[in-house]
Amino acid sequence: MADPPAAVPQRSAHDTRSLLLFGGVYGAVVACAMVAALTVAGHNSAASRRYDSAWLLVTAFASALAHGYAHYIAERGPHRRGQALRALAAEWPLVAATLPSVLILAGAGWGWWPADGVEYPAFTFNIALLFTLGLVSARWAGRRWAMALLTGVADAVFGLIVVVANALIK
Repeated sequence: MADPPAAVPQRSAHDTRSLLLFGGVYGAVVACAMVAALTVAGHNSAASRRYDSAWLLVTAFASALAHGYAHYIAERGPHRRGQALRALAAEWPLVAATLPSVLILAGAGWGWWPADGVEYPAFTFNIALLFTLGLVSARWAGRRWAMALLTGVADAVFGLIVVVANALIK
């Protein structure tokens, strides 16, 4: 009689590192898209930047709630008490990744820096964040530096697509 194969411990698809990286990438892309969508030519006053920052924050929380809820209902089988709240709380990296853009927009609204053209530092930050998350995730996965850099560039392209689409649409 053959021995059963040894159980190989598998990493959860929802471990802390993957949740952090997934939420970070998702949040940075959401931030890029929202900054692009909210930036309207001629609407670059301090008041409109405060409005933009509030909408970015609302969108981040709504995206996190929707994504966490989708994970919760997609799980098959019985649910334990508190599992829905844990699924929602696990989406904090998505919200955290948008906070720098919220601060950049809000800072312009509060007069810390000029409100006109503040979307460019927000885009730059988010593209740099996407690159960094791609690089870090590839290194954590054991990829060599060349492949890690390529992964970072591929992630940054997501943000660049949003910026280019914004320029073409306007």
